[in-house]
Amino acid sequence: MIEVILGNISRLPFSVDAIVNAANTALIPGGGVDGALNRVAGPALKKAMAAIGGTPTGTAVITPAFDLAADYVIHAVGPRYRDGKQHEAEQLQSAYEAIFHLAHQQAVQTLALPVLSTGIYNYPKKEAAEILYRVANRPENQNIETKIIVFESTWPPLFEKIIAASS
Repeated sequence: MIEVILGNISRLPFSVDAIVNAANTALIPGGGVDGALNRVAGPALKKAMAAIGGTPTGTAVITPAFDLAADYVIHAVGPRYRDGKQHEAEQLQSAYEAIFHLAHQQAVQTLALPVLSTGIYNYPKKEAAEILYRVANRPENQNIETKIIVFESTWPPLFEKIIAASS
């Protein structure tokens, strides 16, 4: 099941098994989703990220969630969007596949995630949303309750169109 929720991923009014962090390759807390999750989780999350030492674009790693409303944080690195000709779509899809791979490994039943790379990494919203939906809606991922957490009111109608077009 896929649900799109307007809200703040760092302060969910419900618990999930895992929250996805839009991380950078160095796994150093930054701004946006990453900064917000780190502020709420507390300094232990930053230490756990530093202990991993980094992860390439298109991959994901997992840590405990500490003070967040989850058991785990899956740190995924989406690509910086340049012109769409630098394998950005493949890298973004790979990041989502890595998220769901880790979710399956940890027997995650509920997953909250943002739309990766659409903030300071400038990925076009529609294309990023389509990639996320396509991976989340695969038969092998449909047993995970996927909550896409968005912070702008333009996102839910965009996903409604994507969902309707895939029906």
